[in-house]
Amino acid sequence: MLIQDLQIVLKVAEFRSITAAATSLNLQAATASAAVKRVEQALGFELFVRSTRQLRLSSAGERYLPQCEQALQLLDNAKNQQQIAGESISGELRIGLSSDLGRNIVMPWLDAFLQKHPQVSLKAHISDSNIDFYRDPVDIALRYGSPKDSNLYGFKICDIPAVVCATPDYLAKHGTPQHPHQLAEHNGLFYQLQDKIYNLWEFENLASPTANREKIKVKMNGNRAGNDGDLVRRWCVAGHGIAVKSSLDLSADLLAGNVVPILQNYKARTTELWLICPSRQLITPAIRLLRDDLKEKCQQVFSQLADKNLLPKS
Repeated sequence: MLIQDLQIVLKVAEFRSITAAATSLNLQAATASAAVKRVEQALGFELFVRSTRQLRLSSAGERYLPQCEQALQLLDNAKNQQQIAGESISGELRIGLSSDLGRNIVMPWLDAFLQKHPQVSLKAHISDSNIDFYRDPVDIALRYGSPKDSNLYGFKICDIPAVVCATPDYLAKHGTPQHPHQLAEHNGLFYQLQDKIYNLWEFENLASPTANREKIKVKMNGNRAGNDGDLVRRWCVAGHGIAVKSSLDLSADLLAGNVVPILQNYKARTTELWLICPSRQLITPAIRLLRDDLKEKCQQVFSQLADKNLLPKS
């Protein structure tokens, strides 16, 4: 009996569907079905009760599969410990990344990670849409915002302040806002997710008492909105208006002087960056090393931004 077949069977049990399990593993349904049949033949009993519309665990499957899962977990733990002890990190990283962060910041970091660990391979899925671990061919995702689904497992990488920014040329032509309310006189550049345009910008006045900070909301006007974070950044760098963006996404342009931060006495949103996955069992030594590497790289970027006073005052 092959371990790979048992892993497929556990996925089928998780999804209650051979097709869904095959999709999550990037396999054909026929391949997954054949794996289930091989395991059942080797055991001498059926793990699933099948009908035309649904698939559920048999009584034998309910008894067997939890023990099978524990056994596979022990094998994985033993392999992971051996890899760590021997400093041999291998395996495939199937990671989901957002457009701007993934292309312009994280991909060079991943390139360096692969050079350091040549037995690790990478499959990158870049999209600003929400990751669906049951649909998309990924095992982990680097995403802004803490996971809202209690079934997900993750590592917090860091807190990321947003910056309000524009090019020096744009500000020279149109003036530099000194208060968030003055932003309404400017052209906003907006991120759009499905039908929602993020044109309501919120701020906290850092000059007010910490316990009761003044909160300011500004409904922006603008002639550009896009569902791709990288596109919004490019519009900003091209001088088409003012944007609110993650300081990590904009770090290279801020450090190069392509854009400059404004309203630094006012705090825009702060988001968390998380590395998430659908199951604790998927956390491999490679993923743990990647987590540590991402934390270190982010800290280096924020140190550079802070040294040049490019982050909002805390």
